Amino acid sequence: MKKLYVVGLGPGEPAGMTYRARAALDKADVLCGYTVYTDLVAPLYPGKEVLTTPMRREIDRCRMALERAAGGDTVAMVCSGDAGVYGMACLIYQLAGEFPPVDIEIVPGVTAAVSGAAVLGAPLSHDFCVISLSDLLTPWETIEKRLRAAGEADFCIALYNPASRKRADYLRRACAILLESRSPETVCGWVRSIGRDGQTAKLLTLAQLQDETVDMFTTVFIGSSQTRALDGKMVTPRGYEAKL
Repeated sequence: MKKLYVVGLGPGEPAGMTYRARAALDKADVLCGYTVYTDLVAPLYPGKEVLTTPMRREIDRCRMALERAAGGDTVAMVCSGDAGVYGMACLIYQLAGEFPPVDIEIVPGVTAAVSGAAVLGAPLSHDFCVISLSDLLTPWETIEKRLRAAGEADFCIALYNPASRKRADYLRRACAILLESRSPETVCGWVRSIGRDGQTAKLLTLAQLQDETVDMFTTVFIGSSQTRALDGKMVTPRGYEAKL
């Protein structure tokens, strides 16, 4: 049967990709994806055909990949992080019925919550959740409810898509909601360009986070009431110390 890999690239640099991801890319005749992501892997495969679409053309991109796979090519649809976490895996399955049968294989990758946490220390060692602040597909009212619920439940929180040119104040708004249930001294952190050239990171408090300038390449981490700054690292105890 024709083959379509949906590949999570992790942070994007070769060292951050899994063996399964590299194997899928090796087998593919065609690489497909958003330009920013295909640019990360195309130099590794100069002889392969590359199909791209700009931002917000996700449906076209997935149909293009399915069409080529149905036509006999082995295709790798590439996504940053993990293909099933704010990636194309779900949309590929939703659209697959429009095409002749294709063998779809999801290849997991390291999502930004995990790779960013490793840069900061160990902020996600206990229960946590991931929330995107992008309201392109989710109403802001729904995002607010999720932030408020996560804050009240004392989850550690990883925030994706914390700001853009059109959403410059969304991180500030998110912090205001979380300050309803959390101390201004709550330990937080952010990482930009995780695993890529120019990676930067910072530890700070929730009060300070309100005034930070971040972008779509930044992942933000909000600690729980138990999170601590230890030797310059963001650490959320699991509770093992109670057994000592």
